This record gives sequence, C-alpha cells and structure tokens, in this order.
Amino acid sequence: MTVRKLILKIAAFSLIACFTSEAFAQATPRQERLLNGLKVLMFPDPAADKVKVTVRIHSGASFDPQGKEGVMALLADSFFPTEASQTFFREDLDGDLTVTTNYDYIEVQASSKTEDFLTLLEAVSTAVSTPTIDKDTTPKVVAKRLDLIKKLEANGAYLADRAAARQLFGTFPYGRAAAGTEASVAKLGFADVLDAKQRFLGADNATIAISGKFDSQLGFRAVRRYFGSWLKSDRIPPSTFKQPDAPDTKLVTVTTTADTGTISRFAFRGVSRNEKDFAASEVLSAILDARLRQNAGTSKAFVENAAHVLPGLIVLGLDGPSGDTASNLPTLLLSKEISDAEFSTARSRVSAARSQIPVEKKWLDADTYKLPSVADDQKAFDTLTITDVRTLAQRLAKNPVVAVTVVKAEKTATSN
Repeated sequence: MTVRKLILKIAAFSLIACFTSEAFAQATPRQERLLNGLKVLMFPDPAADKVKVTVRIHSGASFDPQGKEGVMALLADSFFPTEASQTFFREDLDGDLTVTTNYDYIEVQASSKTEDFLTLLEAVSTAVSTPTIDKDTTPKVVAKRLDLIKKLEANGAYLADRAAARQLFGTFPYGRAAAGTEASVAKLGFADVLDAKQRFLGADNATIAISGKFDSQLGFRAVRRYFGSWLKSDRIPPSTFKQPDAPDTKLVTVTTTADTGTISRFAFRGVSRNEKDFAASEVLSAILDARLRQNAGTSKAFVENAAHVLPGLIVLGLDGPSGDTASNLPTLLLSKEISDAEFSTARSRVSAARSQIPVEKKWLDADTYKLPSVADDQKAFDTLTITDVRTLAQRLAKNPVVAVTVVKAEKTATSN
C-alpha cells in the first residue's frame, strides 16, 4: 500500500469516526431528574423549526380493572376534554397535539413554534399534572369515548383484531379492549377516573422528552417551573398478572351488521418488548409477512408483531374466509426453513423501519419497557443472526394458534 493510499485510508476512518461521534452526540440527550421523580430528556436541534414536548406515563390500559375496560383511556381523554383545548395547539401555537393510550402507556405529544415553547410547556403541564376530573366533565368525556367505540366496532378489521386477542388471552389484560367497550365505559364515573389518576398519574411514573429548536438550559428551568409541583404516586403497581390459560384453538366466527367483507385473523403468543428475542421476533415477523402475502396472493395480507411489557402476540391478517384447514397456515409458514435471502431482506426492511423511529421515542421506550439501554437495544439488532431467528421460529411454532373470521350477518326474513 502506498503512503498516499494509507493517508487517504486513515483520513477516511477519521471522517467516519467523526460522523459517528457527532451522530451519537445528537442521539444522546441531556438527562435530568426533578425532585418529584420526573425524568427529563432533552434533544436540542438548532436546525429544527419547531419544538416538540412528549410526556409518557409508563402505565397503560393493561391496568384497567376487569369489567372497567377503558378507564385509563378516559384518564387520557380528561387531559384535553374540550375541542377548544385541542385546537389551541393547532390554531394558537401553530403546532399539533396527539394523545395515545395503549396497553403499555399513555402519551401526550404536542408541538409549537419555537417562540411559543414556554406556552407549550405550561399548557401540557397543566393538562397532565392536574386534569379536570369531576361530576360535570367526566360524563362528557364518557360520551365522546362511547361515540369513538361505536365507530371502532363498526370496523370489521377492529372486530377481527379484538376477537383474535380475546380468543388468545381471555381475561388477561391483552385480551381486553384497551379503548373500552360500550358496556364497560357506560358504567364508568368520575370516581373511577379519579382513582386511576391517583394510582398512576404521578411524576415518578413519567418521563418528559423535549426535542427541536430550544435552549436546554432554559428548557430545564422551565420544566422545573411547570412540572416541579407535580405530585409523586403513592405506589406504582407492578406489571404482574396471572398468566392466561391455554386458548381454545377452534375456529371462531364473529358476525357483524357492519358493511364489511369477510376478514380473517390468526394469532399466537409472541415475546415481550424487553426480551432478548425481540429483535429476532421483528425480523421473523417481516419474513412471515412476505410469506403470507405470497401465499395469499394479495398485498392486503399482513403480519404484525405486537410486543408489550409482558409477552404479546403475533397476528396474521388477510381478507377472505379462513376455513378450518387455514388454521394451520401460521404453523406452515413458521415451519419452513428460513433462507439467507429471506433473512437478509427482512433484516434490511426492519432496519429501514427502525431508522424512521424518532430518537426520543427510543429513549422513552427504554423507560417504559425497562430496557438495559438504547444502545444495547440497537446492538441486539446489529448482532442478530439467522440462527437466532430460526431458533425463535422453532420455539413459536409450538405455541397454540387461534383463528377468527368476521362475517356480515345475514338478514333474516320476517313474517307479518
């Protein structure tokens, strides 16, 4: 190797190292913790044109009491109970507002123009730390959620997903509706929502992430000012539940009056988000997705890996009837040897999807799912081998598979 080539090679490695260090520095937030236990993550980005605030409550719908499904969703609905409180972010702050409730967490994500950063923080802190929960407001929030549930239950895909989860998990939290049902939400009152607030809505059960164009020194002072009075939780219940019984694997047919075609779902137990095999489950699901689309001959088929704090499920979905013989479809897809080409394609697909995940979400997930670290989580994907995926496929192929078909109910003739 000539001296010139050696110099160029050293320079190239130095440049790569420089870019890597810079990217790592941008991806690593300034971390602080308030006296009330609230964790603060700050991701300044001078090139951004807005600022975003995300507050993650690390308890979700899995903590809904049985028969009171939807109470955690109602708690989240109480943060911004009126249309005016929601449009404020869009019209006054030139930003946006999204409130998400799933089995694992409640999350408020709001944005604004840079110059309205302090107003944004104050609005979010007021809504989250001291939501309006009383006899006058809660019935209105309940009414809005009942309207949402009616729309959800008119959707055949939603019914199919719910039926598959219910068949697989029974009364285990992931088998119950995170959004609630008409029957469960209708009987909820402000006392139920207030109880959820007192149990879970504490500063020590939350993380706030700030990203975009802002000064971190000002940001931390503002967080202390607006969130410093947020109270701690007395005791945060752990995510421990009695494991579900083995599911009934007989084909289940669900009828609906909704104008929908036949929809089928297959589901089996997967892995938890913080399990060492999560990376393998993501790549395996991508492989199964490609196989199912090819087998079904349609792009409407899909495979979803729904990992949670506790072991979740892998769902196979397609349009059309499942049939008794099709109940073996997941097992057939899992039993086929995974090729190098399949592994390479699926791994690239998963890597591309992960590259689109905002960095603050990765850090918030690390807190919610108690991951060792963001770096270790990424390392699990970087070091993943085809043997890891094949081993997981063999393990999951032994899990019972439930099959559900949703069909439109036939009209019955009536006599005069």
